[in-house]
Amino acid sequence: MSIYVSNLSDEIQEDDLKQMFSKYGSVVKVRLPIYRATGEGRRFAFVEMETDAEKAVAIHSLLGTEYMSRNLRVNKAITKVGKSSSSNL
Repeated sequence: MSIYVSNLSDEIQEDDLKQMFSKYGSVVKVRLPIYRATGEGRRFAFVEMETDAEKAVAIHSLLGTEYMSRNLRVNKAITKVGKSSSSNL
């Protein structure tokens, strides 16, 4: 039940996202990828919710929301062929 969140601020932390999404259900996991060479955030994240219903509510509620002076893009994460959704996190 993963959500792809993009257009994030460089300053956002995993705890910020967990707090934001927990308003809409149980957050199982948050992954905020970084560039290995620089240690800087990549301005996108994956948030795993407990159920599809929670995921749908979070996407609908947060799409286009302004956070840290940026309009969030929130969508269902697309699983690569041959991989399970949990491998995206």
